[in-house]
Amino acid sequence: MKGWGWLALLLGVLLGTAWARRSQDLHCGACRALVDELEWEISRVDPKKTIQMGSFRINPDGSQSVVEVPYARSEAHLTELLEEVCDRMKEYGEQIDPSTHRKNYVRVVGRNGDSSELDLQGIRIDSDISGTLKFACESIVEEYEDELIEFFSRESDNVKDKLCSKRTDLCDHALHRSHDEL
Repeated sequence: MKGWGWLALLLGVLLGTAWARRSQDLHCGACRALVDELEWEISRVDPKKTIQMGSFRINPDGSQSVVEVPYARSEAHLTELLEEVCDRMKEYGEQIDPSTHRKNYVRVVGRNGDSSELDLQGIRIDSDISGTLKFACESIVEEYEDELIEFFSRESDNVKDKLCSKRTDLCDHALHRSHDEL
């Protein structure tokens, strides 16, 4: 009977490790997809478009402390994007990396709404995957909203690595490298 206890313990540890890796793959994939979608939406905004920021109160000298900032990376625009970005997770599928056996999440619908231009071989597409990815995305937005706004209002290079790996630890560096090599 003692042998069964050790076997049950070993099985529990193995299943726990597999679940943790699956959870990390999911949250890392959601973070990376979230960054891709936000970068895409920011790039679509006319760079000349601005928004007034600051206080609209009149100073004692009659002036106002209002400045114009680029709309694309403004807090107002980023907040608006964060409210709807996770809905796009339905446009992603799951792919298993054959060398690492880790899950990656890839866009399965082109930006123009067409999937004919994409290679979908080996990608699993179903509502469970997109629903789980959307939930993970929403959790990330809820937990890291301030960091997302901070990074996207200032940063423009290597946001995926800086945000998903270094700032939030949602991705380990080995997974980050294998995902980008795809």
